[in-house]
Amino acid sequence: MVTASRPHHPDAHLVEDANGAHLLLVNGSRLYHLPPELATEFRAALHDADVRVLQSLIAWHGLQAASLIDDTPLAPPPIHALSLAIAQKCNLGCTYCYAQQGEFGGRAKNMELATAQQAVDLLLAKAAPGSKVNLAFMGGEPLANRRVLRTVTEYARTQAAQRDIRCHFSITTNGSLLQREDADFFEQHGFAVTVSLDGPAEQHDRLRPFKGGKGSFDQIVARLAPLLEKQRQMQVSARVTVTPFNLNLPQTLDLFIGMGFHSVGFSPLLRAPNGQAEMGSDDMTNMLEGMIACGLAFEQHVLRGERYPFMNMQNALRELQRGTHRPYPCGAGAGYFGVSAEGELSACHRFVGDAQGKMGDLTHGVDPARQTQWLAERHVHQQHPCHTCWARYLCGGGCHHEVLARGRSACDYIRGWLHYTIGAHQRLNQLAPAWFTGPGAGRVTGADDPLG
Repeated sequence: MVTASRPHHPDAHLVEDANGAHLLLVNGSRLYHLPPELATEFRAALHDADVRVLQSLIAWHGLQAASLIDDTPLAPPPIHALSLAIAQKCNLGCTYCYAQQGEFGGRAKNMELATAQQAVDLLLAKAAPGSKVNLAFMGGEPLANRRVLRTVTEYARTQAAQRDIRCHFSITTNGSLLQREDADFFEQHGFAVTVSLDGPAEQHDRLRPFKGGKGSFDQIVARLAPLLEKQRQMQVSARVTVTPFNLNLPQTLDLFIGMGFHSVGFSPLLRAPNGQAEMGSDDMTNMLEGMIACGLAFEQHVLRGERYPFMNMQNALRELQRGTHRPYPCGAGAGYFGVSAEGELSACHRFVGDAQGKMGDLTHGVDPARQTQWLAERHVHQQHPCHTCWARYLCGGGCHHEVLARGRSACDYIRGWLHYTIGAHQRLNQLAPAWFTGPGAGRVTGADDPLG
């Protein structure tokens, strides 16, 4: 899969399987099913050293279109999402934590209520009536500051309602501090709850123990039960950070789906402050194999009319169906910002305490000069080797935080996964088209919202 997905031309990519050939035209992320004679023509053009050959072929068949993305940076949009580091402290001692045991390299601290309310005021200040905003709670472990979390949720809901704004709430938690009444609160306010779990008990406990070294899996599962039972308005998802020590993805996916999670997603560990458990090249290849195995299981369940909430697959298929094309990987530094416990604004939750992503503060708002600079520098056309890659408008150049810290170590994995999902999209479009309009197809969102 890695070999088949390597770039041959910056403007197109061909996926071939038993169902035929599928052409992705990068401009606009347009997908076409090709008859055999056209597949032969495009295959030859993609491998021709003269890039103009493909351009001429695209024009000959009337497939050209005006460029939808140019070099112009995004104009700063209104803020539509904030992530509050409401507790820069944690009771777990995860081996790879990007937040350095929840404290972001500083002292343990909680966000004060006044700071949290100030963040809500900033979020709502320029939101138009009828619009939607999202308030996310992260850490550290956000439930270590439960009182402020609950109070500011009520405040945000009241203030948003007065302005005719829909405010959605999400939380990413390790699950170990959950209480039964949290289930009632999250259900009442329709929270998207993401729980960090890294596989079956033995693997999870190796990667995410309590600070004293004791395993956390059993306690988390016990405390999760009321949420999984109660979820109707809330959605409870599992997020698995993939390391070299928990690569049995199909087993993990089936375990968590069987537990009743609304969705389950995987994300590779590309960067850890201490360098521990980061994924190497061989690990990424193994992860891709596991992801494809999960994807094939997803396809089989869909064909049988069964729900199989594999988040990465659901999101990738919907992005392809929409023809998503974007010059950035996410909204970081654009309409989405992280807020530290002390009220500093950063490009996203991962840049809290990191000068590279500093974007202002709650008192003075977003620094417009810094934001303009960020949007210009992080545009995918400014990233290398992205300008030669067919996946650039689906990927957006990769997570800013990971790229700035470690470079682009996941390109083969990302292209391989997209190559597979393009084929799966075409197969399901032919064999189960109703999935793309049914209730199981909606995009699953959380605090982290990668394409796949």
